[in-house]
Amino acid sequence: MLTVCVPPCRRAAKLILPLLLAAVIVMSLASPAFAQPQTGGEAHLVLPDLSQANFLGGTNGRTLLMWGLGVCALGLLFGFITYKQLRDLPVHRSMLEISELIYETCKTYLVTQGKFLLILEIFIGVIIVFYFGLLEHMDAMKVAIILLFHEGGDHSAV
Repeated sequence: MLTVCVPPCRRAAKLILPLLLAAVIVMSLASPAFAQPQTGGEAHLVLPDLSQANFLGGTNGRTLLMWGLGVCALGLLFGFITYKQLRDLPVHRSMLEISELIYETCKTYLVTQGKFLLILEIFIGVIIVFYFGLLEHMDAMKVAIILLFHEGGDHSAV
């Protein structure tokens, strides 16, 4: 008599795949029952007026935001000044060669990653236009704002 031994992972796959398929079917059948008449989402949020909110013991929200932007600008200025000072320092010839090799390697990597991210952004843009323009029936200006400020998936522009 010939007995066939099925590996444990195949047995688990034969058990899990039908259960997973059944779960997907049950969830897809239940979604129309829970459908809401008005779609929610971040694209339909109304942003509050920051000048009406007070933070930190009475500081206006808009003033606090402007102070934060000022701190960011000072950090940018500090980084630029530090970069210029480091760039002007003398360097040993062998260290210069190594740093140029590292720079070229990183540049090649970044160009490759940039191409990939550009293709990904185009793909995301097409999906945004399809979803908000065709499925949600938003006007073209709102879809353009969402495209402009989508931040890699965070559609909080409108």
